[in-house]
Amino acid sequence: MRRLLAQTRSFTPAARLLMVNQFAINLAFYMLIPYLAAHLAGDLRLEAWAVGLVLGVRNLSQQGMFLIGGTLADRYGYKPPIIAGCLLRTAGFALLGWADGLPALLAASAATGFAGALFNPAVRAYLATEAGPRRVDAFAVFNVYYQAGMLLGPVVGLALLAADFRTVCTAAALVFAALSALQARALPARLASATGVGGPGLPPVLAQWARAVGNRPFMLFAVAMAGSYVLTFQVYLVLPLAADGALGDEAPKATTALFVLSAAVAVAGQLRLTGWAKRRLAPHRALVAGVACMGAAFVAPALAPTTSRGWVLVALALSVTLLAGAAALVYPFEMDTVVALCGNELVATHYGLYNTVSGLGITLGNLALGALWDTARPGAPWLVWVVLIAIGAGCAVTLTALARSGRLDADPALPAPV
Repeated sequence: MRRLLAQTRSFTPAARLLMVNQFAINLAFYMLIPYLAAHLAGDLRLEAWAVGLVLGVRNLSQQGMFLIGGTLADRYGYKPPIIAGCLLRTAGFALLGWADGLPALLAASAATGFAGALFNPAVRAYLATEAGPRRVDAFAVFNVYYQAGMLLGPVVGLALLAADFRTVCTAAALVFAALSALQARALPARLASATGVGGPGLPPVLAQWARAVGNRPFMLFAVAMAGSYVLTFQVYLVLPLAADGALGDEAPKATTALFVLSAAVAVAGQLRLTGWAKRRLAPHRALVAGVACMGAAFVAPALAPTTSRGWVLVALALSVTLLAGAAALVYPFEMDTVVALCGNELVATHYGLYNTVSGLGITLGNLALGALWDTARPGAPWLVWVVLIAIGAGCAVTLTALARSGRLDADPALPAPV
């Protein structure tokens, strides 16, 4: 804790505010979202397809609109989309608590998703600008606050759920309302950090997008890293399915414990892992080591005998621990590489496009893995784990090839980060 506080204080007030804001954003989000499906199916008695639709609209409106949010941040400054996103999520969360009809629920779900698309790229671009040459350290500290919000949010939400779901939604909305007011008052305005791309000198939107899409090293990196997002998302898909198949009625408790373990590992290990990697590894080697470890995280479930509940639980815990540690190792270097590859120009647009590519990868990967799970589970349960291990190995090989070809280095023709 002392190390975290010391690291936090070493950054500018604006960077510190962004870090604390991210903790509160995740605290409020994870107070509510883990219990939304149960509320829709139980309290409101919606059919399963309607529950899936509400949840899917939230994810689609966020993943599909990241590029829009990043574009707005680069054109009009980082502060307006951050505040607008928090205000929109305030309204969306409040509506989720009071709506009982499908149209209103869909509107609330879309609002909460688009809110994330507005503030996520802007926050990361703002932090990269504020941190300057200390981007890796800044994103490491940022991720500690991010994971701490994920860790505490479900606990707070569960306590508030003792009253009812409406109380949870109201509390989450109040957190975002407070964040909106705090940022409007205390967060300095910042335009895009680059020479000649802020304010009225920006290119038209289509040219702005074409510039990001035409940045071939960046796009290759984004596609290569999409596989890592498929792997980390398995905490929500394949690992809970494995727990359900092996543990039966005890699976929900085990799944909750795995979520807590994942966030706790990231909170406890982030700064140590980043410090170690900075001393021992070049940035691209840290990325390669991290994604390789993500793939290796699925070796234990592949080897665990499915007939032994105890061994399955141990294997899942080992998998989640290694997966969370590997993701913590990768994250700050990943965020820094995005800025380096775009030459510190149109940073929010590039972050938005990067998140869109990652979201598309997660969607396609989950569809394929879900279908494979249903097909292979009866006769070859190991096949899913082998595919996940192969994805990690493939990502590591691809990143190694990109690094050796020089495509992960900043373009010398582009301005250096300020």
